[in-house]
Amino acid sequence: MSKSDLIVGLDIGTTKICAVVGELTANGLMEVVGIGTNPSTGLRKGVVVNIDQTVQSIKKTLEEAELMAGCEIRSVYVGIAGSHIKGFNSHGVIAVKGGEVTQRDVDRALDAARAVAIPADREVIHILPQEFIVDNQRGIIDPLGMAAVRLEVKVHIVTGAVSSAQNIIRCCHRSSLEVADIALESLSSSKAVLTGEEREIGVALVDLGGGTTDIAIFANDSIKHTGVLGLGGQNLTNDVAFGLRTPMAAAEKIKLKYGCALIDMVRSDEFIEVPSVGGREPRRLSRQVLAEICEPRMEEILFLVEQELSHSGYKDMVGAGVVLTGGAALIEGCQELAEQIFNLPTRIGYPLNIGGLKDVVDSPKYATAVGLLRYGLEKESKGQRKFAPSGESGSFHNILKKMKKWFSEVS
Repeated sequence: MSKSDLIVGLDIGTTKICAVVGELTANGLMEVVGIGTNPSTGLRKGVVVNIDQTVQSIKKTLEEAELMAGCEIRSVYVGIAGSHIKGFNSHGVIAVKGGEVTQRDVDRALDAARAVAIPADREVIHILPQEFIVDNQRGIIDPLGMAAVRLEVKVHIVTGAVSSAQNIIRCCHRSSLEVADIALESLSSSKAVLTGEEREIGVALVDLGGGTTDIAIFANDSIKHTGVLGLGGQNLTNDVAFGLRTPMAAAEKIKLKYGCALIDMVRSDEFIEVPSVGGREPRRLSRQVLAEICEPRMEEILFLVEQELSHSGYKDMVGAGVVLTGGAALIEGCQELAEQIFNLPTRIGYPLNIGGLKDVVDSPKYATAVGLLRYGLEKESKGQRKFAPSGESGSFHNILKKMKKWFSEVS
């Protein structure tokens, strides 16, 4: 299988690193042909804190994925998250030359929208068009070829810390990988688990990851708001380990197998065996004790999400409700608790329209990695790659690209 046939999504998360290898079939379906997962030890709250540990985890993950797919992985689309991610809306206006909207006019409008003051320690990750306005006619998705005098565009701009993005790229380069592009994890997850109807009517995606909870609001088939909370499933694991006085590894297994986000859903006659620390004998505890630990933490995370939705100003547009995804969404009772807090219909988001090893990736915890495949497919089809190969200097490559653009505009 040649490199050009494959797209690889690499989800570098706080608790796990996951690589999914996909291939596009003739009928347009994305087929998963390989997957690798490994525990992540070099990240905290979605941000790289130890490059060597992260590189080791990436290499092990890639070995698994390459073995399953029977190929060599050289290029990946990588997800980025963390509380350093900030999103805001912007607006650009230009005069159309020649009376007809061309691609150059669209690019100029987008450049006008991104002409906002951004601190030197931050960089733009995405400029996501929400709608175009042609001579006061609103709600236009693609203005190319339209007769116009004035073109406006509303966009959602996502920025992140320069150092965090560079560290992710550096980890990939040290793992002998080319970074084709970096994508916001909530945007990637949305491409895997949301339907077109939900994006059109209005939906809130809540990605309950290990170190962070990522939020994205969609309406009229465009992204309206993004946010990141510095809490996730790992906080729940810490609470279980502390509350039950058990090792972290055992707490993670207990949380996934027996955890429940609503005490009312647990019967009083259910018991679990809890390993002790220091070589002591395991203990037998009521499952309700575990639920009493899980419910307050899940309630806190979901309540903070609800506050984010309310403060965004777009909660009234969420007609299709909330979609929960990410590993922590698998905890029993999470969906029911979310419906109580949000007062909106809620479902658990699983990857949609996937072929090949569908049964392997059919879980909310793989939503980001599968979504990165779709993101990569969109970029490849348009011939868009944001970053230089690992052998090139990133800054030199970007300067060269800008010079080419200037010369083309002059000519």
